[in-house]
Amino acid sequence: MSIVLPSLIAVALYVGAAIVLAAPLTGCPHTLRRLGLPAAALAVLLHAGVLLGAHGGRLDLHFFAALSLVSCVVAGLTVLVNLVRPVTGLGVVVFPLAAALLALDAFLAPPTAPTPMDWQIKLHVIIAVLGYSVLSIAAVLAILLAFQERALRSHRPGRLIRALPPLTQTENLLFRLIGIGFFLLTMTLFSGMLFISNIRAQHLLHTTVLTVIAWLIFGALLWGRWRHGWRGRSAVNLTLLGMTVLVLAFFGTKAVLELVLHRSV
Repeated sequence: MSIVLPSLIAVALYVGAAIVLAAPLTGCPHTLRRLGLPAAALAVLLHAGVLLGAHGGRLDLHFFAALSLVSCVVAGLTVLVNLVRPVTGLGVVVFPLAAALLALDAFLAPPTAPTPMDWQIKLHVIIAVLGYSVLSIAAVLAILLAFQERALRSHRPGRLIRALPPLTQTENLLFRLIGIGFFLLTMTLFSGMLFISNIRAQHLLHTTVLTVIAWLIFGALLWGRWRHGWRGRSAVNLTLLGMTVLVLAFFGTKAVLELVLHRSV
């Protein structure tokens, strides 16, 4: 199956969706925003089809394929989040990144062969990808929240702030996403203990240690929110710290092993 045309269409739809969703920031007509989410949803479907076609319908976790997979899931979840609680800035940030990572995997990455997996490992991977994706959206939302707070403190709201929900709604959505992501991260660690027999042999020791550290950071943030009402800068900083550690866990080790040491993960 040729993936060139659907990849190009998906990239164009992602970029187009981001542009029209940015209408409140650029002064473009408001009516264009209605086209943003349908375009992004179609891009996600095409992106998923490209992943299936390019990797033989199997789950491929090599570096560039994994980046494309996660970006597809993050984009899909972003569409769902915007259906429930519209946050324009999420799509403006997420969709161009999804386009770039899709193009990287489809046109520039070397061909790879998916590693066969038992259903237990596939289940573990699916939970991990969902958890990572939810927390990725939370991290983007934390960045938007930081801009929102800074603008309000300086009494210069601007178009970006007017395009976002009220500060309390943005913050509540952030903690809901972190709560869901923390639960999925907990299930990832639990399923890993159940299904992965030899962590050292599979080069997963660093990934596991970093994931546990990220789990502790997000757990501390949720506890601080519940016990002490943490919010604002503390919430933003801990969210971004936890996500940075999680990026290192998911892709840092994989990049070193595959791109530097040329070993399969």
